[in-house]
Amino acid sequence: MKAVSLTRGRLALVDLPTPRPAAGQLLVAVERCGICGSDLHARRHADELADALDLCGYPRYLRSGQDVVLGHEIVGRVVDHGPRRERSRLRPGTPVVTVPLVRRGRQVDGIGLSADAPGGYAEYVVVQEALTLPVPNGLPVDVAALTEPMAVAWHAVNRGEVRRKDVAVVLGCGPVGLAVIAVLKSRKVGTVIASDYSAGRRALARSLGADIVVDPAVESPWQEASAGHGFVTSMPDEYNAGIDAVESLAGLPVPWWTTWRALDATGATRPRRPVVFECVGVPGMLDGILAHAPLHSRVVVVGVCTGTDTIRPALAVNKELDLRFVVGYTPLEFRDTLHALADGALGVSGLVTGRVGLAGVADAFTALADPGTHAKLLVDPSLASHGIAGTAVR
Repeated sequence: MKAVSLTRGRLALVDLPTPRPAAGQLLVAVERCGICGSDLHARRHADELADALDLCGYPRYLRSGQDVVLGHEIVGRVVDHGPRRERSRLRPGTPVVTVPLVRRGRQVDGIGLSADAPGGYAEYVVVQEALTLPVPNGLPVDVAALTEPMAVAWHAVNRGEVRRKDVAVVLGCGPVGLAVIAVLKSRKVGTVIASDYSAGRRALARSLGADIVVDPAVESPWQEASAGHGFVTSMPDEYNAGIDAVESLAGLPVPWWTTWRALDATGATRPRRPVVFECVGVPGMLDGILAHAPLHSRVVVVGVCTGTDTIRPALAVNKELDLRFVVGYTPLEFRDTLHALADGALGVSGLVTGRVGLAGVADAFTALADPGTHAKLLVDPSLASHGIAGTAVR
């Protein structure tokens, strides 16, 4: 089969044996595979990521000297089953998407992110049947291919515990940030502020439902976030609010702490705060958020900073910021994302800005190095050309 192999940062079109599924696995003919930011990082920073994942107990992440077929945002059709196929619930020809993990015994590998689990930049890929779902409602293949990255956003919003009345601030409108915006608006979050330097990406953010779109080179997303929402933006404001409250409650016929305790129980004293989604993943980004976010902000880190970064913990301590990191999703979140796409509850119009054949993957990586050129590019193994079929965002 034809596939794209990554070795020492070089992407090359190669011929490989068609993989064979083991028991509990499927062979899938790839129809589309999204190019993820993780793939771009892996090309240049595989060893840094592998070192970090070693410390997490996963020593099998790809390394720069290995031959690896990337690609984990996969949609395709079932071709064959492993042994004991009579137990299979997915017949050949069924369109499917999959959580990109395969298991041999108790060893689990990330599809497209391990030398032992070739990914979807190929004509065929082996997937785990238990983690594979049929595509419902005749969902177009270009939209079904977004299930995996949208599930990442679905999980991030879940971790953020965002309510409809909250203010959400999305920093970075690349594919991850745009996906987060789409999920937030599908949850009817009333105020979503999006920030990005690219005019094209800001336009996509608005098309996906962002209520306020900011160019951080011109205006501050924090001013927009704080305007009229009652957030506390300085420590003296916090202290004055406490003193004011005690003085006000002291005039009641019961001790002030009795009333305060009762208000605590109802949630009335809970500070107002935005939920911030960091979707950039470059050094300095997180410390900038700690410096400028209102007090009590909940910060959800979705962007992956591959290298060493520096933050000032005293900023987060004195502001009592809630810092959360996210990765991936649960199988249930993956399933719910797929059905939200199929039911039309999750809008992704305009997110896919182009398709490329296997021969053009290297050119697609080059194009994606310019953040203002494309949002999401899909690999389509049926395309023979080197060029990108689609329209750039700007």
